[in-house]
Amino acid sequence: MSLSIRPWSRCLAWSLAALFAIASPSAFAGEAAPQVDLVGKLKPFVENHALAGAVTMVVNKDGVLSHQAIGLADIAANKPMPPDALVWIASMSKPLTATVLMMLVDEGKIDVDAPVAKYLPEFAEMQVETKTGDQVTRKKAERPILVRHVLAHTSGLLFLLPAEKGKIDVLPIAESVTQSAKLPLTFEPGTGWSYSNCGTNVAGRIIELVEGKPFEEVMRTRLFIPLGMVDTTSFPTAAQLTRLAKSYRPTKDKSALDEIQINYLSYPLDASTRFACPGGGLFSTAKDLARYARMILAGGELDGRRYLSAASLAQMISKQTGDLPNGYGFCFSVNGDYYGHGGAYATDLAFERKHGLATIFLVQHNGFAGTNGGKILPIFKQAALTAFGAKK
Repeated sequence: MSLSIRPWSRCLAWSLAALFAIASPSAFAGEAAPQVDLVGKLKPFVENHALAGAVTMVVNKDGVLSHQAIGLADIAANKPMPPDALVWIASMSKPLTATVLMMLVDEGKIDVDAPVAKYLPEFAEMQVETKTGDQVTRKKAERPILVRHVLAHTSGLLFLLPAEKGKIDVLPIAESVTQSAKLPLTFEPGTGWSYSNCGTNVAGRIIELVEGKPFEEVMRTRLFIPLGMVDTTSFPTAAQLTRLAKSYRPTKDKSALDEIQINYLSYPLDASTRFACPGGGLFSTAKDLARYARMILAGGELDGRRYLSAASLAQMISKQTGDLPNGYGFCFSVNGDYYGHGGAYATDLAFERKHGLATIFLVQHNGFAGTNGGKILPIFKQAALTAFGAKK
């Protein structure tokens, strides 16, 4: 299958850049892991006001190897970043959504090779739109969208709906998906690649229909509660929001940071008028994500409970996008020994296969001040690999 590379969102660009930025781990495989203050490597960026603050964690399948915080959660209040800070993880929500869907695959409730229209009949008669210069033509799609296509961003669905106007929490999932079905595809399903929140929302809607419950409830009862992810939610409470790290973007001259709201979400964040977004609406903590990461590293099980079959996990973390240079699995960016996913505000969860490590990097930044912000995450990940690369 020949796949075209189409524009993707900032969150995936961050994810891919971070995923591929680590040097080869082979140099560290035979060395004893040195005692390293991992966040100390980030101190210059905090002191130069490029970075407000961060929570970092390194885990393997057996436990937590490092959990540290640096800088400030709230610059104006001079509030230190707590290790249990709550952050919006944005598109890091996608692997969690895919995990629950694949759990239902394991139970025989969903077939990834079935047409989406089997679960959502409104997708049975899709149109494909082609633009040539100023001319726009539409024709009936020659092939159906399969469930695997919405997991791998090969469906041709849009990134965001026009009706969402940049806010991902303003429509119920059912309405969002219904609107997606009315819009033309950007290419024949399975023949191209284009990052799509709409596609992941379709996956979330299938989860709802198969289970007969709201998406958030299914996620909570099937994954978050059993796995001990006590703070992971689409709808943070007032108590949880007291631990929410403030969000920042660089000033115009990139000399400092301005506090901002999360652009893609509606405020107040604990309002009952907000809706879940399978493609990017979750909040979480490093501790919660560590539980998830350990389960993935352990082959789909943790503490004696199996969440994913080996076969389903293998599909998630292996390339599902043909000959696309930088591949994608089922809601995971995949490149050789590395897989993971980032979020729009520079959060990151990455797995390194050779040494069985996962790194978690939580910040709330819509860009970094200064000129070296792109080095922050790779520096942390390289420090983690240097320290723990021999501890498989």
